[in-house]
Amino acid sequence: MPVYLHDIPLETAQAHFNKALERAGLGGRLGEEEVLMDEKSIGRVLSQPVWAKICSPHYHASAMDGFAVRAEATAGASPATPVMLETGSQTAYVDTGDPLPEWANAVVPIEQVESLDAEDRAAENVRDPLFIRLRQAATPWAHVRLMGEDIVATQLVLPEGHVLRPVDLGAIAGAGYSAVMVSRKPRVAVLPTGTELVEIGEPIKRGDIIEYNSVVIAAQVTQWGGEATRYPITPDRFDLLKQRVQEAADQFDLVLVNAGSSAGSEDFTSRIVEGLGELLVHGVAVRPGHPVILGLIRRSDDSRSVPVIGIPGFPVSAALTGEIFVEPLLARWLGRQPNQPLEIDASLTRKITSPAGDDDFMRVVVGKVGERTLAAPLSRGAGVITSLVRADGIALVPRGIQGLEAGSPVRVKLYRHPAEVEKTIFAIGSHDLTLDLLAQYLTRYGRRLVSANVGSLGGLVALRRQEAHLAGSHLLDPESGEYNISYLRQYLPDTPVRLMTWVEREQGLVVKRGNPKGIQSLCDLSRDDVSFVNRQRGAGTRVLLDYHLQKLSIDPAVIKGYELEEFTHLAVAVAVASGRADCGMAVAAAADALELDFVPLYPERYDLVIPCQYLENDLLSPIFDLAADAGFRTAVAGLRGYSVKKMGNLVLDCSK
Repeated sequence: MPVYLHDIPLETAQAHFNKALERAGLGGRLGEEEVLMDEKSIGRVLSQPVWAKICSPHYHASAMDGFAVRAEATAGASPATPVMLETGSQTAYVDTGDPLPEWANAVVPIEQVESLDAEDRAAENVRDPLFIRLRQAATPWAHVRLMGEDIVATQLVLPEGHVLRPVDLGAIAGAGYSAVMVSRKPRVAVLPTGTELVEIGEPIKRGDIIEYNSVVIAAQVTQWGGEATRYPITPDRFDLLKQRVQEAADQFDLVLVNAGSSAGSEDFTSRIVEGLGELLVHGVAVRPGHPVILGLIRRSDDSRSVPVIGIPGFPVSAALTGEIFVEPLLARWLGRQPNQPLEIDASLTRKITSPAGDDDFMRVVVGKVGERTLAAPLSRGAGVITSLVRADGIALVPRGIQGLEAGSPVRVKLYRHPAEVEKTIFAIGSHDLTLDLLAQYLTRYGRRLVSANVGSLGGLVALRRQEAHLAGSHLLDPESGEYNISYLRQYLPDTPVRLMTWVEREQGLVVKRGNPKGIQSLCDLSRDDVSFVNRQRGAGTRVLLDYHLQKLSIDPAVIKGYELEEFTHLAVAVAVASGRADCGMAVAAAADALELDFVPLYPERYDLVIPCQYLENDLLSPIFDLAADAGFRTAVAGLRGYSVKKMGNLVLDCSK
């Protein structure tokens, strides 16, 4: 029975869908076609096995440049007792790949042959002497590629369901084929819907959303072997959307509607599917992406049914729906196995919570710190497209589990090659804009930097737990005026570390363009008409702020927004730019990024803390190379408020 916005278990939804496809005759390959053996056939799926028509090679072929001989005629040849053979009657010159004369059963490489006469040893005549001299006997079939050595006629070359690779084309051609039969590509219509959507490249205004989901979905379809067609944006009009869905069903094998799959006033997809055919499922117990729609629509000529999938509008939900429902369906229609990513075991770097009734698909970044493989959960919002870009893999928290503690084992399906994981540097700690520059430059060294912004204190805790290779820190000691050292003694008392100055930078107040409220110092934060956005507890910027508030005898309780926390300098700038706050404390470069003004207040030092145990191999060595690299230093110095004069200076070197 159709289920309206009732989350049912994933396996139940898949079973409903698969049974309906079988009933509609859509449980297998859609058809086949013949394609020529050229580079355009890469990625196609064989609909029939390839049995060799001919042998390869289809004759005995010389494997060397040299002289064809009968091995028996060279018996007894040695340096002291050479054997002479007459060309024409006893030997013949052959190039690599030439057919072997029918009377011959071996080839002597040219470098082992001597001409009998001095004149014949000249380069231009050595290949056609009257006689040749051999000082080594040939063994039967030496330096010969035997007929059928590679492929024997009638043997299986490639099975049905095989996805063609470049090397396969040569094997198929060598087996005597100029064309093969492959599965017809499923034709997939992608319909983006929403009055608020605008095409990529068009001007946007407040409330507009750039429509890129259809590009991602169509690219997924293409990658998985389908043939995608993107429709223009359909506004939220029931009749128009219904018309386009029917038109798509009449022309395509699969219709993907994005979005309108929820239960809002303008979410029409379920009603349209129900009106045009059969609504199988509306709501699957997965996160993200629970408002999935599965159904079948009859073509206008009533010739057959066409499956339709209503895909949620948030980007992460849309991508996951494709992985869970679209890819397996295309695999079935193409006659290949569904994708089976490599899986590895890892440990979670932090506690996560999950809805008890849902299968929770969690995207993670994976790296190896010491001997441990770690999985760091990414931001889990359904609209966070960057989590798709940054993800190394995906881990499933099954329904019935409401969360996992830090250190819990998880099984990760990898999106990346394991070699990339081995070259990943985990940086957890204070946020700084130069870490993005560092990540860019590290790619030149074959390294990948993954950073998590948890504040300076959080970074030191991560190092103590051996969950990161390094941490950025700028913790000011109010008593000594020194940065980081006293905190290292407190949080990493038994861990030898290298403390390296990274940058000196200017901290201050980010304010709106033109500074309309005339904010000039921390004293202005106590004004009734000024709202503030803070950094999270444990952040070095928060420590610096509290230190100076105490010196000025300003009670944080009087600051409007003191409790409003963000985790990065850029997030603070966004809060100001969007009007959530009048000002916030951050670096000058963050103000520039959002076209805001900046009130400079305090210079500070930002260091990298690196446990010495991670200096034993060369994983981190490019960081030290870049600290001395003129091009990198120039790029960092180009950020307003940054100085690289002390970049690379060692404050501590492998000291506790």
